[in-house]
Amino acid sequence: MTLIIYFVILMVVPMLAQMNVKSTFNKYSKVRSTSGLTGQQVAEDILRENGIYDVTVERGQGVLTDYYDPKNKKIVLSPGNFDNPSVAGTAVAAHEVGHAIQHATGYKFLNFRSALFPLAQLGSNFSYFLIIAGIILTAAQSAAGGGLGEMLLWAGIGLMGFAVLFQLVTLPVEFDASRRAMNQIEELNIVNSKEYRHAKKVLNAAAMTYVAATAVAVAELLRFIMIARNSN
Repeated sequence: MTLIIYFVILMVVPMLAQMNVKSTFNKYSKVRSTSGLTGQQVAEDILRENGIYDVTVERGQGVLTDYYDPKNKKIVLSPGNFDNPSVAGTAVAAHEVGHAIQHATGYKFLNFRSALFPLAQLGSNFSYFLIIAGIILTAAQSAAGGGLGEMLLWAGIGLMGFAVLFQLVTLPVEFDASRRAMNQIEELNIVNSKEYRHAKKVLNAAAMTYVAATAVAVAELLRFIMIARNSN
């Protein structure tokens, strides 16, 4: 039963989340917003209304590749969202501006996530190497190999913990950015009541992908902790 639950978390949940966000985005990217504002215009309007003049809005590449770059202070929107006046584009553009507002106001979770990033990247890049080496050495029955194996295994788990913590901190950052986005497009009358509900569906679907990724990360960490404890 434990293996089944683990498989569902690892494979099924992320797949369903991705399918949902793509389906929801595709649906509402075809619904033209009554404001007639493209994603670029939505982002620029919200930035101006919040007194943020040092962030640029740029056209990126691909689909669902939108992001806010705090280092270079720019919002990059995928072509469909940048160019078209759709409900989905409005929601996504406002969400990325939400991150810019977080940055401008010193939102604590965003600052904490930025500080965690180097350690999280280190954990993502090297934790599995240490864990696998630890498992192999622990499996060897020599006293020296076993002790070193356990040390490497727990070191890898510790590094993985930073990556998992990064995922956990990402959740409040993303949910808060969506909350700010919904407040902005409502207060500035960028959407009507019906479009507001549709935009919220887009952002909720996107948020579930972060929840799924976090669930996978936590499940992986717990699995390796159990392996390490059983190896003692």
